[in-house]
Amino acid sequence: MIHNYAAYVFVMAFVTYLIRVIPFVAVTGKIKNRFFRSFLYYVPYTVLTAMTVPAIFFATGSVVSAAAGFVVAMALALMNRGLITVALSASAMVLVVDLAMSCL
Repeated sequence: MIHNYAAYVFVMAFVTYLIRVIPFVAVTGKIKNRFFRSFLYYVPYTVLTAMTVPAIFFATGSVVSAAAGFVVAMALALMNRGLITVALSASAMVLVVDLAMSCL
């Protein structure tokens, strides 16, 4: 079976292009519906969360250490700490829990 990878890439690029262009062509005026505007405002955050949170729990060798890092990250984020502080603290917690679990 001969695979034509150029055709696959072209179809994939075309479909991606259509998905991005159709809203611009279909919606010509300003969206005035308050509910729909607020819905569109939160879509990027929702999609990012839906992709990130499951990946957090499978990024380490143990779900326990990942959950501990997630809890630390959430706590520091809710205390309005900076991104670097949150990321480094969560990573340190994962390391500490992994080391503690390997010693047991």
